[in-house]
Amino acid sequence: MVDAPPRTILLAAPRGFCAGVDRAIKIVELALEACGPPVYVRHAIVHNTHVVADLETKGAVFVEHEDDVPEGGLVVFSAHGVPPQVRERAQALGLQMLDATCPLVTKVHYEARHYAEQDYDIVLIGHEGHQEVIGTMGHAPGAIHLVETAEDIGSLSVRDPDRVAYISQTTLSVDDANRVIRALKERFPNARGPRGDDICYATQNRQDATRVLAQRSDLVLVVGSDTSSNSKRMVEVARDHGAGAAYLIDDAGAIDPQWLAGVDTVGLTSGASAPDLLVQGVIDALQALPRGARVEPLEVVDEQMHFALPAALHRLPLTN
Repeated sequence: MVDAPPRTILLAAPRGFCAGVDRAIKIVELALEACGPPVYVRHAIVHNTHVVADLETKGAVFVEHEDDVPEGGLVVFSAHGVPPQVRERAQALGLQMLDATCPLVTKVHYEARHYAEQDYDIVLIGHEGHQEVIGTMGHAPGAIHLVETAEDIGSLSVRDPDRVAYISQTTLSVDDANRVIRALKERFPNARGPRGDDICYATQNRQDATRVLAQRSDLVLVVGSDTSSNSKRMVEVARDHGAGAAYLIDDAGAIDPQWLAGVDTVGLTSGASAPDLLVQGVIDALQALPRGARVEPLEVVDEQMHFALPAALHRLPLTN
């Protein structure tokens, strides 16, 4: 019997941390450096269990409400953004604040306020209960209608069909969002949208890379946590664009050996909040199998994006 040749691992680029996630994690790390622990973080700074656990070992304390931060404490708002009421409450409690909201989410907040000021009914395309959606809705209370699918458009009730605008959660499937926008424009032909897509560049780039990966792979593995919207959308994209199978895994330990039966090419990528060391862990695990594996890079987009850190970081007191 002839031994099977090593598997091919098609390693997608871009993958992993986007500029907003990288910025948010650095904000917490630099705050810990400047002030020492504890630094409180409202909600998971990004939706990845490994990132949260690592920051906890460094002294970050994750809470779900600003009331859980002691008076005078330092609280960091997560990359997903918060409603204005959260900032107001934190200020009333005498808390120090650092805002790690992704600048692209802040852009959507601006759009929501702008359309509300212009007296539009605003359609927000997003997932109910997601932290980003909760934050965005708080910027235009009473004006926003949340929809998840194209079918939801039919039941919308608006004051003036000629004064409808739409915005979206930044981590959606591009295909899904476009289906909803098409349905919205069919019903409200004059519906206004943002000048540029609300879906962030990183979400779109990772989905584009996943499409190519799916067409060339027997199995696609997306490294990311189940709480990560953009990671889950990447799995859906892979399944919709030709992958024999696609799974979301938190790390190498989640790989089911049965998935690899008859698989010659494994497409490997990761969501925007997943550290690359987890991807390397998957590569190591696949290479350690009796058949072995070789890595073949697959660069679809050359991603170059960086966001400035908040100026408030420079005003933090040092502990030494």
